[in-house]
Order: sequence, then structure tokens, then C-alpha cells
Amino acid sequence: MAAGVIKKFFIASMFMWIAPLAILYGFNHKLLPGSTSLSPHAMTLVSGFVAVISVNIIIAFYIYMAMKEPTDKHEPDPNFLSDAKASVSQPTGEATPSSQSLKKQE
Repeated sequence: MAAGVIKKFFIASMFMWIAPLAILYGFNHKLLPGSTSLSPHAMTLVSGFVAVISVNIIIAFYIYMAMKEPTDKHEPDPNFLSDAKASVSQPTGEATPSSQSLKKQE
């Protein structure tokens, strides 16, 4: 299951890099429709906004995929729980001196 999560994260991360760069490249080289009639200032603004929106769409899609991930509730090992409860309830006796108090004594 962890391998699937890592794979989805890696794919989403790659798209978060590729999509904005492809959009900026497409606008700057006039490959996208409608970009030929824009002024350089407007092309810079529009391409930047579209690139940012594309990253937000990818993040929203990744969040949606993460929410659809199966949630198996983790149950701890009963032996571990009983050992942990027993160790917490045992008296420890005298506390050992801390390292700072040992340094002060020297």
C-alpha cells in the first residue's frame, strides 16, 4: 500500500513541475491558441495565471486521490500493549542523577 501512495505522490510532483513549464513554453513560443494576439505584457500575465491555476488543479486532484485512499485502522499488537502498560506501572526506584548535576559536582 505504501508503494502506491509514493507512486501517486511522485506522479503528482512530476505533473506539478511539467504542467506549468509546458504552459509557459506554449505561451512564449505561441503554440497555444489565442496567444498570438496577446501583447507581451498580457501574455506574461495570462501564462503566469494559467500556470498557477494548473498547479492548484493538480494539488486538488492529488488531495482527492488521497481522500479516496482506503483507511485501514491500525490495531496495535496486544502483547506490545500489555508489556507497555506493565512497564509504565512499575516503580522505577531512585532516579538516576542527570548529566547536568554530575557536571556541577565535578
